[in-house]
Amino acid sequence: MSSAAGPDPSEAPEERRFLSTAEAAALERELLEDYRFGRQQLLELCGHASAVAVTKAFPLPALSRKQRTVLVVCGPEQNGAVGLVCARHLRVFEYEPTIFYPMRSLDLLHRDLTTQCEKMDIPFLSYLPTEVQLINEAYGLVVDAVLGPGVEPGEVGGPCTRALATLKLLSIPLVSLDIPSGWDAETGSDAEDGLRPDVLVSLAAPKRCAGRFSGRHHFVAGRFVPDDVRRKFALRLPGYTGTDCVAAL
Repeated sequence: MSSAAGPDPSEAPEERRFLSTAEAAALERELLEDYRFGRQQLLELCGHASAVAVTKAFPLPALSRKQRTVLVVCGPEQNGAVGLVCARHLRVFEYEPTIFYPMRSLDLLHRDLTTQCEKMDIPFLSYLPTEVQLINEAYGLVVDAVLGPGVEPGEVGGPCTRALATLKLLSIPLVSLDIPSGWDAETGSDAEDGLRPDVLVSLAAPKRCAGRFSGRHHFVAGRFVPDDVRRKFALRLPGYTGTDCVAAL
């Protein structure tokens, strides 16, 4: 009787830290279709974790009153919805968020998230000052929730493109959600001439462009990803401490 040969270790999938755009989309489909996560549920998990990452990079006790003011710039797509949730949780955590949301989505979920922020008395800017110093003086930091993976600046129109041009010039800290807006999610092109965030919060798992991130803090917000899904996509991510929903990379 012959025994079956065990798996060849050389054929095991190579573990990786960064997902391609196609892999990230497949992971999200797996959560939505196989695990029956709801779209609003995922936005809430990612937005809450993004706010927690802000608290870790900029702890409230260490901030002056002025530094607690946070400008959250939201685009019309999914990343913008995560930004709305992030702003709401920052208010709960006793920061002072203001939202700039120049191209409001007609999607009912986005409208609900907007209403929640309005009901919590989070102010919305009607325009973003073009004088950079006004923003530097008014806020302690900015959250970039304008564009997500696969969304080009030209696809969302002028107001978002102009906002990104302003964000490039700021001297206050910048926190980007999932990827720095305007970067190519695969190659990180525009990393030199585009936004250069101080903090990157990778949602679910880091995207390939994160390999070019050189800021001070990189967090992954993916504790909600089931272990089987992590194994399927061969993710190599740090362990989460205690009840933390984010981990530093």
